[in-house]
Amino acid sequence: MLTYPSIDPVAVSLGPFQVHWYGLMYVIGFIAAWWLGRQRAERIGLTRDDVGDLLFYGALGVVLGGRLGYALFYGLDQWLADPLWILRVWDGGMSFHGGLLGVLLASWIFARRKGLAFFTLTDFVAPLVPIGLGAGRIGNFINHELPGRLTDLPWGMPFPGMGPEPRHPSSLYEALLEGLVLFVVMWWVSAQPRRRGFVSGLFLVLYGVFRFAVEFVRRPDPQLGFIAFDWLTMGMLLSLPMILAGLLLMGWSRRQPTP
Repeated sequence: MLTYPSIDPVAVSLGPFQVHWYGLMYVIGFIAAWWLGRQRAERIGLTRDDVGDLLFYGALGVVLGGRLGYALFYGLDQWLADPLWILRVWDGGMSFHGGLLGVLLASWIFARRKGLAFFTLTDFVAPLVPIGLGAGRIGNFINHELPGRLTDLPWGMPFPGMGPEPRHPSSLYEALLEGLVLFVVMWWVSAQPRRRGFVSGLFLVLYGVFRFAVEFVRRPDPQLGFIAFDWLTMGMLLSLPMILAGLLLMGWSRRQPTP
C-alpha cells in the first residue's frame, strides 16, 4: 500500500491572493495546446496568431461548458442550494463532457469566422487537448478529488478523509490514459493528413473507452451513486454517446476528402 502524498492544494499564497494547483493545471494545458497548435497551424491555413485567438475561444468553452456541465450533470442540487457555488471554479468540479460541448460550440463559431470546415478545425484541435486533460486529472489528485474504489493492489493508497483502506488512484489512471496515452496516439495519427473527421472521431472513441473503463475502479459520485444496474455511473452514461458518435464520424470520414 502506498501513502497518499500530502500536497497543499494552494501552490502560491501571497496574503489574500492564492494560486491553486488545480488552476495551474489548466494553464499548463492551455500553454501546451498553444505551443503545439502553432507547430501545425499552417496545415489548415491558420497563422500562428490565429492559434492564440482559437485558444481564447477554446478556453471560454472549456471553463464555461465544463463548469455548467458539472453543475447540470453532477451538482444540480448544490447549485440550487448555493447559486454562487458555480463561480468557485478553484474549488474543483469541472465536467469533461460539458467542457467538450463548450469547445465544440467555440470551434463552430471560430470555424465560421475563418471560413473553415467545422471538422477540419476539430481535427486540428483534437490532438491539442490530451495534455490539458492529463494535467487536469493531476489537479484532481492534488485536490483530493475523484476517489477510487477499494483495492488490494500494491499501488492502492488511502484516500484523504475516507479511512485507512487502500483505494485505486483513479485520477492518476485517467491522467495516464486520457493524458499521456491519448496524446501519443492522437499526435502520431494526426502527423499525416487524414480524411476529414477521422481524427475527431478517433478522439471521441478513445476518450470514451478510456473513461468508461476507469469508471469501473472510480468511486461513483456520492450525490448520484449508480445510475442503473448497480454498476452504471454518470461518467459511463455520458461516455457512451461519445463512443457511438466517434464511430459514426470515423465511418462518415471515409467518404470525405483529405485536406
